[in-house]
Amino acid sequence: MELREPVSPTGQYLNSSALSLSVYAFLEFEVPIDDLPFMPLIKDVFLSINSRFSSIMIVDKNGEKQWKRVEVEIKDHVNVPIFPSGLSAESYDKHLDDYFAKIVMEELPKSRPLWEIHIIKYPTSSAAGVIIFKLHHALGDGFSLIGALLSCLQRADNPSLPLTLPSVQLTSNRNGDCNHKILRSVPKIFSLVSKTVTDFCWSIFKSTLVEDDQTPLRSGDVGVEFRPIAIAAMTFSLDRIKQIKANNGATINDVAVGIIFLGMRLYMQEMSQDSCKAQTTALVLLNTRVFRSYESVKEMAMPSAKTPWGNRFAFLHVPIPQLTDAISSNPLDFVSKTQQVMNDKKSSLAVFLTGQLLEFLKKFRGPEAAARYIHTTLKNSTVGISNLIGPTEKMVLANHPVKGLYFTVAGAPQSLCITIVSYMGKLRVAVGAEKGFVDAHKLKSCIENAFQMIHTAACGIAPQQARA
Repeated sequence: MELREPVSPTGQYLNSSALSLSVYAFLEFEVPIDDLPFMPLIKDVFLSINSRFSSIMIVDKNGEKQWKRVEVEIKDHVNVPIFPSGLSAESYDKHLDDYFAKIVMEELPKSRPLWEIHIIKYPTSSAAGVIIFKLHHALGDGFSLIGALLSCLQRADNPSLPLTLPSVQLTSNRNGDCNHKILRSVPKIFSLVSKTVTDFCWSIFKSTLVEDDQTPLRSGDVGVEFRPIAIAAMTFSLDRIKQIKANNGATINDVAVGIIFLGMRLYMQEMSQDSCKAQTTALVLLNTRVFRSYESVKEMAMPSAKTPWGNRFAFLHVPIPQLTDAISSNPLDFVSKTQQVMNDKKSSLAVFLTGQLLEFLKKFRGPEAAARYIHTTLKNSTVGISNLIGPTEKMVLANHPVKGLYFTVAGAPQSLCITIVSYMGKLRVAVGAEKGFVDAHKLKSCIENAFQMIHTAACGIAPQQARA
C-alpha cells in the first residue's frame, strides 16, 4: 500500500508553476571533512528526520497534491565538486561562490525527493570545509528545516545533552495575553480595527498594484528569480547587539533589522544619490507558531505540537525609513524608527487577514492563483528578510566541530534576500543578491558600517542616559 499524505496549502504555493523556492543552509567546519561518513549519516540520520525527505510531490486523480513515499537513491542527492588543488583560501572562496551560483540555477528534479547535499572539501577563508543543504521550501519553512538539521548535530561539550536554544514567545502571543485588556478599552478596539484595515488594504495594494521604485537594490526585471545569486555573509556579536538594544528598549530582531535597513540605505546612497528617497519596502517573515524554541523532530511531527512542522510563516510589509540628515547625525534613530514601524505592523490583524485571503484564493481559484498572489507580493517589494534562532553551544557532526552556519533563500522574484541566524553568541547575516546587479560584498560592507555607526551612537548616549 502506498504511503501518502496531503501537501499543505503553503507547500503547494511554494512549489507551483508561479513560484518555486529553495532554502540553502551552509554548515562551516573548523576541521577538514574528508573523513566524514556522509552516506551512513544521510541514510541513518537525515532520512529518518521526516518522511518528506523520502517523498516526492505528485498530483492525484482529483488534482490534489500529495507526498508519496519512494525509495531514495542517496548517491543521486549527494554532490562532491572537484576544484583545482593547492589554491589559496581566497581562491577557494571564488570557486565556492561560482559553484553556489551554479547550483542555484539548477532546478531540483521532481522525480525524486526535493533535496540535495553538496560537500565542499576545500578550505575557504572562513572554514576548513563546507556542507550546503539544498532543500525545497515546500518541505518546510526555515524553522522546520533548520530544526531538522540541528537534530543531526550534537553538543560538542556533551553529546548526551540537547542543544540549548533561546525560548522566545512571539509578539502575537503576547498580544493574545492582553486581549482582555484591549476588550476593556473601546479606544484601543477602534485603534486595532483602524490599523488592521489600513495595513490590510495597503498590503493588497502592494501585492497587486503598487511596486517599489527601481533602485540599485531592485532591478524590477521580469524573471529575476531565474538569475544567478551572489552570497556574502557577515558576523556580529550578540553582546554588542544587546548593548544597542539596552539603549532604546528594542528587541534583538528590531536592532538587527534596523542595522540592515540603514546598511541598505547607505548602499543605495553610495551607488545612486537619486535613490536616497526611493520608496522601498521589506517583506519581513514572521514565524506564526506560538513558541520559537525548537522541539525534537518527533515532537514537531505530532498534531498537538507547540511548534509544528511545515510552513508556518507570514509576511509583514515594512517600509524602509529614508536616510535623512537627522538620522545621519544620530544613526540610533534608524533603529527607533524601524522598531516603531515593526510594532505598528505587529499590532494589527492584517497578517491574519492576508492568510485568510490566500485561503479564499485557493478555495475559489485554486492554489496556482494563491501562488501568483505571493509571487506578485514578492516581486513588488525590494527585499525579503528572515530571522532564525540557533544554538548557544558549539555543535559537532560526527565529532567534526561546526564553526558557523548561515542560510539563504533562492527562487523569489527579488534582487535581494537577507537572512539572520544566531549561533554561539554571534549573529550571522547573509546577503543573497542578484549577481551582476547588486554588489553583495559592497552591501555587506555597508551593513557592517551601519552596525558600527549604530553601536557607536548607542554607546555614546549611554552615559547621558545614565546621568538622566
